[in-house]
Amino acid sequence: MNNIDLVYILKLLPGIILGLTVHEYMHAKVACWLGDTTARDQGRVTLNPIKHIDLWGFVFIIFAGFGWAKPVQINREALKNPRRGEMLIAVAGPLSNLVMGILCAAIIKLIVTFFPVTENQIYSVIVSLLLYAVFINYGLFIFNILPVPPLDGSHLIFNAIKIREETERKIFKYGIVVLFAIIIIENQTNLHILPLGKVITFMAENSFRWMGIHFDM
Repeated sequence: MNNIDLVYILKLLPGIILGLTVHEYMHAKVACWLGDTTARDQGRVTLNPIKHIDLWGFVFIIFAGFGWAKPVQINREALKNPRRGEMLIAVAGPLSNLVMGILCAAIIKLIVTFFPVTENQIYSVIVSLLLYAVFINYGLFIFNILPVPPLDGSHLIFNAIKIREETERKIFKYGIVVLFAIIIIENQTNLHILPLGKVITFMAENSFRWMGIHFDM
């Protein structure tokens, strides 16, 4: 417990809560747009984080670097076009994180443009929180578009190649085990099976460079 950096955790919290909440909200919202009211009936079409945050998933994402929120349930049969609908619902979550990452970077740009950098502590905290939010949301985007069950990217692939539902359920069952194994191996060794960190950093650095923001990373 002595190694826990509480300041670091507090800096992560706003970005994590924002990222997970918007991600699940967009899954639910798009499902409603496409004719499935399951998420709405369960109270998931809301930006209230309590409706979306899974306690254990939240703890894991803070302390282990990966985690999960409460999955949005959908009824394929209620969708006007089940295959196309499920793909749109799946992509809505990651894309919302991409947009949030860009938006947070844009807010940083506005702050540093209209308010000169000072030693003001509040100013530094706000910019720092937004900076972490950029990386977290880009991370959620990249992680969730991986074609590994049960991540959103796998829904896109499986529906695109028209895998049968029974086969999809079997793959998902084993995919969860494979995903956890990869994450555990990466956390316990120096192996980088999924070089997510480099991709996230590349995205963030190029976003800042494009917006004319300069940070020492």
